[in-house]
Amino acid sequence: MAVSMRNLDQAFQGAGQKAGVEVWRIENSRPVLVPKSSHGKFFMGDSYIVLETTSLKNGAFRHDIHYWLGKDTTQDEAGTAAIKTIELDAALGGRAVQYREVQGYETEKFLSYFKPCIIPQEGGVSSGFKHAKAEEHRTRLYVCKGKRVVHVKEVPFARSSLNHDSIFILDTKSKIFQFNGSNSSIQERAKALEVVQFIKDTYHDGKCEIAAVEDGRMMADAETGEFWSLFGGFAPLPRKVISGGDKMVGSHPTKLLCVKKGDPEPVEADSLTRALLASNKCYILDSGTEVFIWMGRNTSLEERKNSSRAAEELVSGPDRPQSHIMRVTEGFEPIVFQAKFDSWPQAAAIAVSEDGRGKVAALLKRQGFNVKGLLKAEPIREEPRPYIDCTGNLQVWRVSGQEKLLLHVSDQSKFYSGDCYIFQYSYSGEDKEEYLVGTWFGKQSVEGERASALSLASQMVEALKFLPVQACIYEGYEPVQFYSIFQRFIVFKGGLSDGYKNYIAENGISDVTNSRNSIALFRVQGSGPENMQAIQVEAVGSSLNSSYCYILYRGSTVFTWFGSLTTTDHPELVERFLDMIKPNCQSKSYKEGAESELFWGLLGGKTEYPSQKIAMVVESDPHLFSCTYSKEILKVDEIYNFGQDDLMAEDIDILSCHSQIFVWVGQQVDPKTKLHALRIGEKFLEIDFFHEKLSRETPIYIVMEGSEPPFFTRFFSWDSAKSDMHGDSFQRKLALVKNDGAAAINKPKRRAPVMYGGRSSSVPEKAQRSRSVSFSPDRVRVRGRSPAFNALAANFENPSARNLSTPPPMVRRLYPKSVTTESSRLASKNAAIAALSASFEQPPPAREAIIPRSFKGTLGVSKPIPELDKKETSMSNRIESLTIVEDAKEGEVEDEEGLTIHPYESLTTTSSSPASDIDVTKRETYLSMTEFKEKFGMTKDAFYKLPKWKQNKLKMALHLF
Repeated sequence: MAVSMRNLDQAFQGAGQKAGVEVWRIENSRPVLVPKSSHGKFFMGDSYIVLETTSLKNGAFRHDIHYWLGKDTTQDEAGTAAIKTIELDAALGGRAVQYREVQGYETEKFLSYFKPCIIPQEGGVSSGFKHAKAEEHRTRLYVCKGKRVVHVKEVPFARSSLNHDSIFILDTKSKIFQFNGSNSSIQERAKALEVVQFIKDTYHDGKCEIAAVEDGRMMADAETGEFWSLFGGFAPLPRKVISGGDKMVGSHPTKLLCVKKGDPEPVEADSLTRALLASNKCYILDSGTEVFIWMGRNTSLEERKNSSRAAEELVSGPDRPQSHIMRVTEGFEPIVFQAKFDSWPQAAAIAVSEDGRGKVAALLKRQGFNVKGLLKAEPIREEPRPYIDCTGNLQVWRVSGQEKLLLHVSDQSKFYSGDCYIFQYSYSGEDKEEYLVGTWFGKQSVEGERASALSLASQMVEALKFLPVQACIYEGYEPVQFYSIFQRFIVFKGGLSDGYKNYIAENGISDVTNSRNSIALFRVQGSGPENMQAIQVEAVGSSLNSSYCYILYRGSTVFTWFGSLTTTDHPELVERFLDMIKPNCQSKSYKEGAESELFWGLLGGKTEYPSQKIAMVVESDPHLFSCTYSKEILKVDEIYNFGQDDLMAEDIDILSCHSQIFVWVGQQVDPKTKLHALRIGEKFLEIDFFHEKLSRETPIYIVMEGSEPPFFTRFFSWDSAKSDMHGDSFQRKLALVKNDGAAAINKPKRRAPVMYGGRSSSVPEKAQRSRSVSFSPDRVRVRGRSPAFNALAANFENPSARNLSTPPPMVRRLYPKSVTTESSRLASKNAAIAALSASFEQPPPAREAIIPRSFKGTLGVSKPIPELDKKETSMSNRIESLTIVEDAKEGEVEDEEGLTIHPYESLTTTSSSPASDIDVTKRETYLSMTEFKEKFGMTKDAFYKLPKWKQNKLKMALHLF
């Protein structure tokens, strides 16, 4: 766009540099900034420009510009607002969508900036009107329309203004009445109550009574009688008469007009296609109630102004219904514009470089403008958070035919690509136990077993009174919540279910399920011990990637391979997976570029492979949609600037953030419709509202009102008391309004549902809650340890009282004596002993320790174990052993640091006469200094300087862990 910077108004200096809403009023043909305290206050005799700036996750700003025209504004002010809007767009880089808003016919997007409503006042700056002065309160009657945002219009205070289809608000000096027409919806009634609250706070200083009057209610009701008395008594209401402003447009053919020298000329074409739009021209697309101005990227500022004038003249013609005008720029067309065309190929979207935006910024800077907001900010780079307590109880079933088979704890994180799985996870919520029931579909799983998994999972959710969140997850699209729950997650090729075996037999396909002598290659990925995965890939050289580590084996021959772009955290991930995939086997480690011929031989020869990380589906800015579903047809409408109050108990809404979608189901939704929630989510993915190329395998969550999980509520400013209220949306909102906006906490008693598999059915609620600590980023995690640690912890517990995959919570960390003072040990003694006796009911039986590869061959000989590399990694700092500190008993021997001494033979996990009254997770602390150095080959000080995971490996090798 050829832009003349001389004409840009100084009032727009610094505009659009931060997220939020900015407003200008046209005064004497110039825009004047409106202070925030006056946002939402509009005068009928004025014109305004409104800019909304949204900060996106990719670091860029999105701008939407609106110019609002009061019904009494002058033609000159309206024209100035339209032209200044184009100038503001030019100052922001020429990529904003621009909207023309007319009083009484505003778009939902515009009204969403000023929730709950705008009520224009009489008066104006320069249009011949004077602003209305403060005066004695005058009784006013308003009509309200809208389910998501409310259009409010003042009507004559007369009985003839009322009808059965709308909501009316009668504002008197001492009381505000809401009259609900018999044909109005519950959602409209609830939204109108927000307007009642606004009027109460704005015009009555929050001090007046509120009454709700139902159309058709008998006069015996005191408030109903009071309402009708203000109209001179009750009388039947007339039928609604369509006014001139409510004229409906009939079948209006969509027309494309090309603007040439300010005049629109029809474009002749059999069908509307993207190819009809030329980059050096402006066009008008007229579809009746919506009129679009399309501005080619090579058009001048003057051409764009001319096209705007032509569109204004078009919509002001006689017998034409009110139309919204939107101006869009080539390359930044919104979906609502693209949908008007018979074809709009994705490749047609012009990727405008940042150069143009930078040139605009440079020109403005030379004129003295602050242009910081024009430059693209750095995207926010943060580790995805699960927003879920990861210390809860987990159970997993594999689906085989029409049945589900409960997996042993040691196998519940080992999935096969040819199978389907069901998992149930319970964790402690804010004030109750939360549940998540999900299905996982392997890439090679068969349709029959997928259907069985969904049916069985739905039965589980129904048996739990629809309290759980239900998840539908596909292999390769797992969300961070899933990985955090499973923590060490492995996917093998092949399958174990009857459905998979029958399928490969019927189709003559060889079974690739792992066998002892087959060649297998696993890609290791993840960010730490609470989020790590091993995915089996094709055992060929092209499956390697410089950004990952791999485990390759055939029989007892095991190799590990570290790409050149991996970090110091990766070796530990590989070690942990080796303990699960090929325990008790020596491995040979290779760095990229130093592989042996045998290594390449197992992969079928050396070949090229990529170096970039596999692109994961990233989370985008969230969008909320209201849904209407009937006869397999789904219609959605976006809810702009959404909040918790937009979730209505009678509705089904969809929250989409690209990487996953949530289908939210209100309590008042018909039970039959609730059963279609998953199908609604699948239909939404098919629609792909924003043309984002959403995968049909995007994770879908079904969330029932009142059971919203934290990974859903994080998108809102959430008040849990509101979600626990009862009744329809209007009844709840009325209770809030009458209670000055505070939700009355009246939560139902929720039974503790019976856990499938029989583990938790007999456990008291108190005992269950003690196992799942509320989520906090600062809380020390107790899951995610090595298999040996989990097995050891499980041996100390009652298997009928908890999920064996979750070690018991510990009360504090143990540090060397040099950093643990005597006073702190004494203070924690009583609580520590009580927690120890509650968590560990019986001494550990003898078990076979898992010996780390780096120490194999060192046991049973006098040669000390060599000291490990003392270099700590960031991951290792997070993996700390938890323990309970106890004091030495009177009369027992203490070493030089004051700790109780026990001989090595009585401290091992395989001891026939184990020492009593010791902390079993810190056995090494009870060794004397001499025996400690003999066994570990180093002093205690040197040992405690090692990363915790290395300490654990040394202890495992000596049967002390």
